[in-house]
Amino acid sequence: MTGAATGARARSAQATTWTITPTTCWRWSNISTLMAPSTSATRPAGARWCARLARHGQARALKAVLIAAVPPLMLQTPDNPGGLPREVFDDFQHQVATNRAQFYRDVPAGPFHGYNRPGATPSEGIIGNWWRQGMMGAALAHYDGVVPFSQTDFRADLKKITLPVLVQHGDDDQIVPHANAGPLSAALLPNGTLKTYPGFPHGMPTTHADVINADILAFIERC
Repeated sequence: MTGAATGARARSAQATTWTITPTTCWRWSNISTLMAPSTSATRPAGARWCARLARHGQARALKAVLIAAVPPLMLQTPDNPGGLPREVFDDFQHQVATNRAQFYRDVPAGPFHGYNRPGATPSEGIIGNWWRQGMMGAALAHYDGVVPFSQTDFRADLKKITLPVLVQHGDDDQIVPHANAGPLSAALLPNGTLKTYPGFPHGMPTTHADVINADILAFIERC
């Protein structure tokens, strides 16, 4: 469930607004004028840009958006008791190694988009496109990428980012659980704002693109 991820950006002559999408391998938003694909074999885009802003300066950035992103830390540790057990990520690697094609079908058809919830209406187009993009990635990169996806600690990085940051997270996210991600990131960010979406899944930029896109644009347009 790691690998390529989507970054988004809107440039001006003097500064840049970075809209940062979350974990995993696939492009979701419909804001085509803002979106540009960005890939990484080892780190989701949201996490990657947290680290970049914290470690390389923010002078050319205006704002940032984290959408269902993995920070602060996915893995359960003594000082992160709400994280997911290591066995969860071991199983990710096992499924990538043994039957990646089926795994990349089951994830979008179920928890990623919330299609496993009562009353949900799965979209074969969305599921197939997720599978297609996942299978285009390198299997070894996806396998190895589970480690930085789950174990990288971004708590110190978040504290250094002084830009206004909108943190968007669905409270029914089955991939990056809300309670240990969005609220904690917003609390660590000196200028963070949490927007929680009741019932929205991890793939909410696809399943609820109209809502997510409108909130991003409103945040960007605010002075």
